[in-house]
Amino acid sequence: MAATTIDEVIAQLDQIIDAECSTKSCMAYFPILYRKVTVRIKEGILNNEFENNQRMEKLDVLFANRYIDAYECLGKNKPFTQSWKKAFEAVKNSNLLIMQHLLLGINAHINLDLGIAVAKTVGDDGDLMSFENDFNKINEILGSMITNVEAKIISVSPLFGLLDRFGKGREDKLVSFSINVARDGAWLFANQYHISPNKEEVLQSRDKIIGTLAEKLIYQKSWVLKYLVKTIHFFEKKDVSKVVVVLKQD
Repeated sequence: MAATTIDEVIAQLDQIIDAECSTKSCMAYFPILYRKVTVRIKEGILNNEFENNQRMEKLDVLFANRYIDAYECLGKNKPFTQSWKKAFEAVKNSNLLIMQHLLLGINAHINLDLGIAVAKTVGDDGDLMSFENDFNKINEILGSMITNVEAKIISVSPLFGLLDRFGKGREDKLVSFSINVARDGAWLFANQYHISPNKEEVLQSRDKIIGTLAEKLIYQKSWVLKYLVKTIHFFEKKDVSKVVVVLKQD
């Protein structure tokens, strides 16, 4: 059942986290991060940090339901977006870094889901431009929390910093992926989706592009990065329960 309030979103994320932790699945990583973001947005709403706090809760619920719906479709073998399919299927790849699992979720949720959720929050006849400041605010919150998560990852992935040290300047998406770039792309997509008379066609086209981007987050072109990822992964903790404990920390 779709969530209707931000508290229901948090409760459903808790259920997903518990379910994935019980099977020691890497699919627990993204909802742990997402729950933190949702709680932070709830605090922002209660503290009147946004220009329109009621609208922000509506966005948060619509936004979260796209992830929750994709997760439920996976369990029921129902069709859902390629972007989320790539993220979920990645758990079968035992060679991915913790950060890759997180980025695959962020990729699907920001690059595809966010623009759709924003447009639906405003409605076909609504003023999308009035949402821009709050849109940027929600992404600033996510960006700041990603930085905090990166610091935690180092404790379970001691060589993770090598990616930043030796990977910068390369074109591979694993090191060039940017929350700011994703945010800007999501805003452009929100505008495109909002004015389109054929929203389903626009959604499918965007989904194909973001699904392709997911592949680039998984596979590296540069032999240097391939070697770096293998080396980092070798020293990374593989016990999901231990990684979960670290990611859950405040």
